[in-house]
Amino acid sequence: MPTIDASFPPAPSTAPLVTRKKPFYANLWVQVLVAIALAILLGHFAPARAVAMKPLGDAFIRLITMVITLIIFCTVVSGIAGVQDIRKVGRVGGKALLYFEIVSTLGLLIGMVVGNVWKPGAGFHIDPATLDARAIADYAGQAKAQGVTEFLMHIIPNTVVNAFATGDILQVLLVSILFGFALSAIGSRAKPLLDLLESLTRAVFKVVNIVMRFAPIGAFGAMAFTVGKYGLGSLGPLLRLIAVFYVTCIGFVIVVLGLIAAAAGFGIFRFLGFIREEILIVAAVNASEAALPTLMEKLERLGCSRSLVGLVVPSGYIFNTDGTGLYMTLAALFVAQATNTHLTVTQQLTIFAVATLTSKGASGVQGASFIALVATLTVVPTVPVAGMALLLGIDRFMSTGRALVNMIGNGVATIVIARSEKELDRGTLNRNLVALRGKVIESQ
Repeated sequence: MPTIDASFPPAPSTAPLVTRKKPFYANLWVQVLVAIALAILLGHFAPARAVAMKPLGDAFIRLITMVITLIIFCTVVSGIAGVQDIRKVGRVGGKALLYFEIVSTLGLLIGMVVGNVWKPGAGFHIDPATLDARAIADYAGQAKAQGVTEFLMHIIPNTVVNAFATGDILQVLLVSILFGFALSAIGSRAKPLLDLLESLTRAVFKVVNIVMRFAPIGAFGAMAFTVGKYGLGSLGPLLRLIAVFYVTCIGFVIVVLGLIAAAAGFGIFRFLGFIREEILIVAAVNASEAALPTLMEKLERLGCSRSLVGLVVPSGYIFNTDGTGLYMTLAALFVAQATNTHLTVTQQLTIFAVATLTSKGASGVQGASFIALVATLTVVPTVPVAGMALLLGIDRFMSTGRALVNMIGNGVATIVIARSEKELDRGTLNRNLVALRGKVIESQ
């Protein structure tokens, strides 16, 4: 079975890379791809059995989720405490937030433009009165408008333990940053604790290494359930929306993220090949969080510093919601068009403005984007929220696109910010993208 070497700290980007080829069938991406193909066949020919495979996918996601908070805490705390120039942490955080806001807002804008140009909901002529509003009652109950104050207050956990118990990435990130600065201020007296964190980090990534062996099984279970439960035929009536959304996602990755990557000195297709295992896993299990640990490790091996990766990637899962932004404005316009609800420019701008806030934190958790969209639509009473029932049947298919764009966007963002900090040069970055692709890396 494939492994991802979890040795810490990663070798310096300028160190020689020793690689050994694996048999083709031993590559994780090959095994996941085969598992997805088998799952689709099972879902199509034996739906009942395929649906029963759901616990396999859920178990894999839970195995990954259980170590995410520890990974974030260990990498952020040890990264910040080990930075000689503590001002760099604030500088990196500021750059990251500015980048996230610009690119995710661009995603919202592109989704709105595509919705107005292609009009995926035109021609449905749905009478809202005929829709089953009870189908989204649970989502509507969880959806509520969240102001800036409420959002900021939510960042602060009730207790330190509660942040880890609930698995709230943003709260864990806040606790980790505070601990990192505290240890940095203590200085050499904190070395025993830092050594302990170093050992704990190694152990946690070894756990990830073990868990990733089960990725093909998790991918099989999740994909089999999706196809068996909803069936490929369920896509028919809403195929236009799905097609428009995925074309938009692909265009965003290739054009927008591609241009950003080119400006940073690397090719987007080379990067996609580098994280192909993460792409397949996210596509299969419908959760971007499943790729967070290995994505962080791969970015460090490219040459990005541990402190930068620890800050940018976890916070990106909250603030850098490119795929969610594309979905929310496009889906909002679809609901309005499908129910023959005319939206004025002011109403569309209102949806856009509210979505810039509600889309934050809607990645990495299944169903969160749907809830965020319900909350967004409630600010424009003329749009029947019951129209969201049209999207329920295909939301799992749509969430794949959202999760993929979010994950890819966070990877690109980390490299861009690392390049701006001069942590790795263009030549080293591109050499490592090629050398580390599909190889087992052995530390010297």
